[in-house]
Amino acid sequence: MKYKAYLVEENEGVFEGSVQELDKPEIEEGKVIIKVHYSSLNYKDALAATGVKGVARSYPFVPGIDVAGEILESTDSNFSQGDLVVATGYKIGMAEFGGFGEIVHLNSKWVVKLPEGLSLNEAMNIGTAGITAAASIKKIIDSGISKELPVLVSGATGGVGSVAVNLLSNLGYEVHAITGKPEQNEVLKEMGASHIIDRSDFMADPVKALDKGVYGGGVDTVGGDILSKMLSMISNEGAVSCCGNVAGMKFTSSVFPFILRGVSLIGIDSAESPIEFKAGLWKLLANEWMLKLDKYSKIIALENVDEEIKKILNGQQVGRVVIKHGV
Repeated sequence: MKYKAYLVEENEGVFEGSVQELDKPEIEEGKVIIKVHYSSLNYKDALAATGVKGVARSYPFVPGIDVAGEILESTDSNFSQGDLVVATGYKIGMAEFGGFGEIVHLNSKWVVKLPEGLSLNEAMNIGTAGITAAASIKKIIDSGISKELPVLVSGATGGVGSVAVNLLSNLGYEVHAITGKPEQNEVLKEMGASHIIDRSDFMADPVKALDKGVYGGGVDTVGGDILSKMLSMISNEGAVSCCGNVAGMKFTSSVFPFILRGVSLIGIDSAESPIEFKAGLWKLLANEWMLKLDKYSKIIALENVDEEIKKILNGQQVGRVVIKHGV
């Protein structure tokens, strides 16, 4: 059996992707074979598609860290043929061929049955970005952040940031959104941001060891100096979840937010989170944390993924890009 996939190949140091036909793998013990109906485009997928070191283990390779589809074959008694499932993170799209293919062969421990109330399309509107946003928000809520003060979200038009703005607003928090895309201000307001801060204005003044504590918490998706400044502005017993590094993998801070205000900095690793934690997040997102993201998601065919990869690498992507197979 053949299946279509976006295969990235290296030729004399140049990485290029194209849609090709591949052979369906033979199932191995402890794994499942999934017919992929939808996947999504994430920043990590774009890096894998362009050969950035440390993302994909080797080439030729099929990116795609998100998968939503149905079980074709299973060696795990927890899954039967026809079960609708979702899988995100772990080694999908890094060491195992990912969701940019119509077939994936995955460790069954990476897979969750699709909760009732969610469609496969809706699951990929959420995807890794949404699961990361949900994890970030659950962690700061569990730490007891106040609803009396706003919550700050950086990288607010990106995949994680846009879902975080939506979800926090739906949960009754006042959301202040930091963005470098002022042309998207109206979109951010529609998503639920009550106040929009231009990234240049936010960083106009030097970062202080401790600034006015005007925020109850924060979701930082970018790292670098923005994270430094965010920490300095969190009020007593507040918390910041950190899940990205596009603005820099290093940041400078003082101990003051931590020892004078009791601020918590919480790292979010959605890729390798325990499957039980992810399953709990999917259930939340199918019920009381339900989001309608169709308006902020774009559905494309696999053949059109090259253009979207360029956009996300150039910082031009807004919201989510969902890949529908078989169109």
